[in-house]
Amino acid sequence: MSMQDVTSNGIQDKVVIITGASSGLGEATARRLAKRGAKLVLGARREERLKELAESLRGEGAQVVYRSTDVTERAQVEALAKLAKDEFGRIDVLVNNAGLMPLSPLDKLKVDEWEQMVDVNIKGVMYGIAAVLPTMREQHDGHVINLSSVAGHVVFPAAAVYSATKYAVKALTEGLRQESGGEIRATNISPGAVNTELTRTISDEQTAEGVNELYTLAIDADAVARAIAFAIEQPGDVDVNELILRPTKQEL
Repeated sequence: MSMQDVTSNGIQDKVVIITGASSGLGEATARRLAKRGAKLVLGARREERLKELAESLRGEGAQVVYRSTDVTERAQVEALAKLAKDEFGRIDVLVNNAGLMPLSPLDKLKVDEWEQMVDVNIKGVMYGIAAVLPTMREQHDGHVINLSSVAGHVVFPAAAVYSATKYAVKALTEGLRQESGGEIRATNISPGAVNTELTRTISDEQTAEGVNELYTLAIDADAVARAIAFAIEQPGDVDVNELILRPTKQEL
């Protein structure tokens, strides 16, 4: 591969912030984008996991910084964006990946879990957008990639609140696209069953049993990382707005 091929790959040297980067889709995305020459700014609550990932990627020649980040705390998300500016001078891409999926029937009244999903899945995404938007406006350029779900397109039993949060993510992404004035690309990515830690947050045993059966079909997290890379690498005048990807054998 020639130097020209490397530097024109659409990802090389882009400054990319990833939330929920310590495992699952976030980690897979970090690894894939690092190989493509992105400058990474990683955020998650588990700092030790972030440190291990950053050291691994640096060992392969990547430029990586990280910060312990709880996306339910606006100040922490703003600090992550500031880290990107301080270290690399700009923000090209935000991957709003942090999310929770404690599914349960509404009758179980797991209201604390509902609120947690709203705080992480909706407010966390909004805080991410708010943290990067001023910089992207100054640059007249930027790309926000939000992780919704197949559940952001169809509602499943025991997933009413989770689906509500993921429909909200879809709406926020489309709203950003409409308001961007042609400066900021907005991508909504909706995975089906993917092999991550997401199902571990389900406390309702009956629901967990059904979900675990579905997740025997789960595809590797790198499948979603590839979709994210595809959206980023497009020329600046191409905005990939919506990507839905499922295991081939997943029916709904």
